[in-house]
Amino acid sequence: MAIKRILLIDDEETFSRALKLYLERTGRYVVRVESGGAFALEAAKVFRPDLILLDVIMPDIDGGTVAAQFREDTTLSRIPIIFLTAAVSRDEVKTRSGVIGGERFIPKPVSAQEVLALIESPVTLGANE
Repeated sequence: MAIKRILLIDDEETFSRALKLYLERTGRYVVRVESGGAFALEAAKVFRPDLILLDVIMPDIDGGTVAAQFREDTTLSRIPIIFLTAAVSRDEVKTRSGVIGGERFIPKPVSAQEVLALIESPVTLGANE
């Protein structure tokens, strides 16, 4: 499996640093971290991620707005997005089948192992490639 590029957009510095380290230690991912939504679009254009992990609640721009910007850009619109959010419960994940606005999501707090499991599910990154 080729190394996949993940853009992590989250304002929680400790979480971002720990998740980046965990994912990169697998040897299967390279992770770029942006601490807010303001520069996310430009970062994605430069980094060309295979997947975007996107916090919903951030101080500068909410994740929904950032996701809409990605979907409007023809070069980025097909990149899978997984929302990371404290705004939903684990029960809501089950009732919504893990999807909000057509995008997958995972509730916070979340462990790095849970994020990895979701990333590696066949419907997220084509893990069977």
